[in-house]
Amino acid sequence: MYLVQILEPAIQELQEAFDWYEEQSLGLGYNLVDEIDDCLNKVASNPNQFVVRFAKKYHFATLKIFPYQIIYRVDENKKMIYVNAIFHTSRRPKKYKK
Repeated sequence: MYLVQILEPAIQELQEAFDWYEEQSLGLGYNLVDEIDDCLNKVASNPNQFVVRFAKKYHFATLKIFPYQIIYRVDENKKMIYVNAIFHTSRRPKKYKK
């Protein structure tokens, strides 16, 4: 099992998405967070199961219900997952950083 660290840009994206969904319907933002949490648990248990892009450095995990992707990087030596972005699939993700 890997440890997951959500980096600041991804936290900001998640907060914006949460706020938007809560404005649409109370509780919907929490549904998004639950789906992201489920997806991150899958990532933590087997980070290499998701598509790798960009010089084989970043993995892309697509949510099933909400139109979002989680972009993360794996550090095998530290058994860490760094979540760089949680973005709406019709938008361009913020810069990937670690």
